[in-house]
Amino acid sequence: MMQKKTKPRLKALILSGWAISLLAPNATLAQTTPPQPVTIEVDLNQDKGPLDPIWAWFGYDEPNYTYMKDGKKLLTEISQLSRIPVNVRAHSLLVTGDGTAALKWGSTNAYTEDKQGNPVYDWTIVDKIFDTYIERGMRPIAQIGFMPEALSTNPQPYRHHWKPGDNYNDIYLGWAYPPKDYTKWGELVFQWVKHSVARYGRKEVESWYWELWNEPNISYWKGTTDEYIKLYDYTADAVKRALPTAKMGGPEVTGPNWDVSAKFFRAFMDHVVSGKNYVTGKTGSPIDFITFHAKGAPKLVDGHVQMNMGTQLRDIDKGFEIVASYPTLKNLPIIIGESDPEGCAACSEDMSPQNAYRNGTMYSSYTAASFARKYDLAQARGVNLAGAVTWAFEFEDQAWFRGFRDLATNGVDKPVLNVFRMFGMMTGNRVGVKNGLAYDYARIRDQSVRAEADINALATKDAKTAAVMVWNYHDDNLPASDTPVSIRISGVPVQRVLVQHYRIDKQFSNSYEAWKKMGSPKTPTSEQITELEKAGQLQLLTSPEWVTVKDGNVMLTMALPRQGVSLLKLSWE
Repeated sequence: MMQKKTKPRLKALILSGWAISLLAPNATLAQTTPPQPVTIEVDLNQDKGPLDPIWAWFGYDEPNYTYMKDGKKLLTEISQLSRIPVNVRAHSLLVTGDGTAALKWGSTNAYTEDKQGNPVYDWTIVDKIFDTYIERGMRPIAQIGFMPEALSTNPQPYRHHWKPGDNYNDIYLGWAYPPKDYTKWGELVFQWVKHSVARYGRKEVESWYWELWNEPNISYWKGTTDEYIKLYDYTADAVKRALPTAKMGGPEVTGPNWDVSAKFFRAFMDHVVSGKNYVTGKTGSPIDFITFHAKGAPKLVDGHVQMNMGTQLRDIDKGFEIVASYPTLKNLPIIIGESDPEGCAACSEDMSPQNAYRNGTMYSSYTAASFARKYDLAQARGVNLAGAVTWAFEFEDQAWFRGFRDLATNGVDKPVLNVFRMFGMMTGNRVGVKNGLAYDYARIRDQSVRAEADINALATKDAKTAAVMVWNYHDDNLPASDTPVSIRISGVPVQRVLVQHYRIDKQFSNSYEAWKKMGSPKTPTSEQITELEKAGQLQLLTSPEWVTVKDGNVMLTMALPRQGVSLLKLSWE
């Protein structure tokens, strides 16, 4: 849907949106005085180096959703977000079972044993999952875990039947334990990597990331820290024996800012640098990249959702600090293996009201604002951030907009997915952005966004385009007036540019609001589904417009709603 200009006398440099708010003010505004205008300055000549696509990484708990109807549809859309291959991480790739999908559960039956205790390998389901990625030009983050039933030191009970509202700790059963035979475990890993090379080719598998386990510093791992380190040595040895050029990493700890997590993280790092290898007896262990998780902490305050971006950024910053303290490791790629507003994608809004941010635009504005600060944190610590995995996918056969942390519901894209579409349109190098009223990464890390709104931008430039992503974010999800925002772009190298203005707000790129306007149908008709699918796509706020450049400068103005995100794309010949 495109918005026509409201009045011909509006200046050609003004992108409509401000006009929309003036003509149709929000009747539920909580503010009594209009917000102060904000000016953002973008300098295309201030080159800040490549904007690495750290956003092109996604993951989820339930691997068997991968090849189901809506799973395939969403993976296709995710693969089309980016010019470069998207990386995908999933749990439970070695778990014993029949492949039936369920919340917080998945299985492949890759390893069983015969009556004599001999290994039986079956890659049918694993291949089905990885084939789905490879067919779409995606790359697996091949998570080596969890423990097959036949290898677990405490196999029973093995399968959980968790649902939203149950105790989260009920999920940690026989699959979370160390192996009863580390040699058999190592051989399982060796056979998996060897099989992958045979099926997909050496060059393809060399592009993957192989990692061990998930969050071993909490109950995902029922062994000790030393037992995890031992498992890592056996795993890394097996991976490298099968493919010496494979990329191997870990430890995927969560919450580096917690003292107990930092202790685990450092113990692992100490071992890979100077510990005695459990397999070779030599000093150290192979490691090609480093992983950890970082989460925010939303809560309900006086009946509304209050996010806590600061908690997530403190986790990220502490993880970077720990990596930077190891001179021989600090330049290795870092993957934030899960990087999200909170910690349970399958915990629905109806059971966890603090998760009510997920269907609407608060999730999208949080994503825009937080990803921009990940770049800043990495630069400040001098580390190599390769990717930040958004732990959100889809859940088959669930109620529409139930409030899971997902990117789509019943095959319909949610607003947050459109932020990643915006990121995919930002190419080239990052350029300078100034805003005297804005939060910087340090202030959000230390204070979160609890005073004025965070109205800021991330900008890029390549040979023939520039892009500016602008957001209006606040931790408190309360009504507020639209903010007048002016974006002054300097260093434009031509006389005229084509401006395209994309928007995520309550009116645009928002299937959730469209669904509510339909009366929130529990079973939408085929015509309604078609309408919702269209509403879920990234939409232009206005028609594309040629704008005259004056002395290398372009001034664009808009009214940006609270929790709204805009992308201004400038292109020239």
